[in-house]
Amino acid sequence: MARTSIVARNERRKEKVAFYAELREKLKKEGNYEALRKLPRDSAPTRVKNRCNITGRGRGVYAKFGLCRQIFRQYSLEGKIPGMKKASW
Repeated sequence: MARTSIVARNERRKEKVAFYAELREKLKKEGNYEALRKLPRDSAPTRVKNRCNITGRGRGVYAKFGLCRQIFRQYSLEGKIPGMKKASW
């Protein structure tokens, strides 16, 4: 599992992105890049990292499901993900 401080930091970034989203759009349309530059760095959507919703792992995350590859495999084998089953031919 990822450290809780890293997961919490990412959650704070998500909140900042949502808070500043409207203002960022407005400044981009106006072309006011000086004011855009003065906004907090963490308000940029590119600073948010996809993390597993269960473990907090930052690598090997399927964005569509919000799960890392290990948890995805475990859940699909247990039948917890609808429509997923192990391939066999």
